[in-house]
Amino acid sequence: MITGQLKSKIDKLWEEFWIGGIANPLTVIEQITFLMYARLLDMNETSDEKRSARTGKPFNRRFTDDQQHLRWSKLIHIESANNLMIVIKDGLFPYFRTSAASTEGSLFAEFMKDAQLMVQKPSLLVKAVEMVNELPLEQNDIKGDLYEYLLSKLTTAGINGQFRTPRHIIRAMIEMMDPKATDRICDPACGTAGFLSTTYEFMLEKYSSEDGTIKTTVLDDKGEASEQVLYTGDLLGEHRHHVDTDMFHGFDFDATMLRIAAMNLVMHGVGEPDIHYQDTLSQKFRERFPNEAQEGFDLVLANPPFKGSLDEDDVSPDILKKVKTKKTELLFVALILRMLKLGGRAAVIVPDGVLFGSSNAHQQLRAELLDNNQLEGIISLPSGVFKPYAGVSTAVMIFTKGGRTEQVWFYDLLADGYSLDDKRTPLKGEGSNDLPDAIAQWKQYQEIRNASGDSSDVGRLMSDAFGDKTKKAFLVNADDIRANKYDLSINRYKEVVYAEEEYEAPKVILKRLKELENSILTDLDELEKML
Repeated sequence: MITGQLKSKIDKLWEEFWIGGIANPLTVIEQITFLMYARLLDMNETSDEKRSARTGKPFNRRFTDDQQHLRWSKLIHIESANNLMIVIKDGLFPYFRTSAASTEGSLFAEFMKDAQLMVQKPSLLVKAVEMVNELPLEQNDIKGDLYEYLLSKLTTAGINGQFRTPRHIIRAMIEMMDPKATDRICDPACGTAGFLSTTYEFMLEKYSSEDGTIKTTVLDDKGEASEQVLYTGDLLGEHRHHVDTDMFHGFDFDATMLRIAAMNLVMHGVGEPDIHYQDTLSQKFRERFPNEAQEGFDLVLANPPFKGSLDEDDVSPDILKKVKTKKTELLFVALILRMLKLGGRAAVIVPDGVLFGSSNAHQQLRAELLDNNQLEGIISLPSGVFKPYAGVSTAVMIFTKGGRTEQVWFYDLLADGYSLDDKRTPLKGEGSNDLPDAIAQWKQYQEIRNASGDSSDVGRLMSDAFGDKTKKAFLVNADDIRANKYDLSINRYKEVVYAEEEYEAPKVILKRLKELENSILTDLDELEKML
């Protein structure tokens, strides 16, 4: 949690960029990211220097002797705005594109090579450097929240249909999937890495002991106190190296998004997230990343783009074998199936058209999910979830690779805790948020499904809990879905109970109308006499 005072600093920094002529939110975050990266480099260099002084062991320096003037601790002491602009533009950014990338390894190497300073006003650069210097980047428990607050200011979709997935929707999906410390997790269209960073936060909570859960009280800028909980993840133990180096994998073909994604994960505390510049629908994905492109992951979490440019000739042929189409939302689901290990799971946000589209490609993909895999759940989301980016109706598909589908669990989520207009105002009160109930019902379904014992008992429990199709959560037999051309739209199977209304007989209503008419005429006659 970040305080109101820190939010005010970020708001002020954002406003300075706006006044300085940089209005694109992505560009603002990218430029702030560059400055944060420069400061973190120096912080890490200083930390290694101190460790080396204590132990006497050498380390790989990030800055050579003739690059010392590019360190953050030197930049903040340059008094002239014009000199600061020259050093950063002609020194620091070329350093980003060469030395920094190669020194820090693959994390930033791929997408720092085209780093550009977009700030044109020396006065703005001075203010930006000063404000970034005031941010508490040395506090690990705040860094992730700080960067998330920055990302919350993204209010426009990208040219390829990317937009920021609401974090409460992501969190609900992650809680339903309940990842383990040994999982390899991927987002094949990671954007700003919202799914991956939120999963890391979930892992810290899941694997924190009582002693590793620290509760503190913080004051906002109004002096109001609130409780903050810090999860240390102390129970990760032997899995810590895996979490830092091989748990989180992300791919995207937008270099700006990748820079932000990498910084987001680093700020949250992931040591070496595996983030790469790559169009995962391309044939080259399998060539460059053979261990990731096919049966490489235990869990995939994604909200792939629903539209945008597509190089049809470059799409991997084995994906097109699964589903012959140009629609990226269908291709990504087929891609995710290929990326999962046998028994691997996925939770993917798709537009409603994927559920009921009548084209051969739509039906082909749904048949693949039901007949050759286990389509476990469909959560129908309200149409305003992605406002102000888009008003498209969407759903979450949950599936496991391999096997055959016997039943599909549906949930009709009508409210997510926010208004469904462009303002997305937080709501309170009964009926304002179905997400906690959806998570609880899903966990109940999984418990019954995985329970040992007589199959008839399990069937009875399932029927008692999810046999009523008038409720928000219910089950549908896969054979019924197959009989309906694999239609997965919730309205196809949900039963609506209509309350019987009784109305008066037409003659009674007509008599009342006549009485009312006569009363009006009488009043008019009296009014006329008064004139």
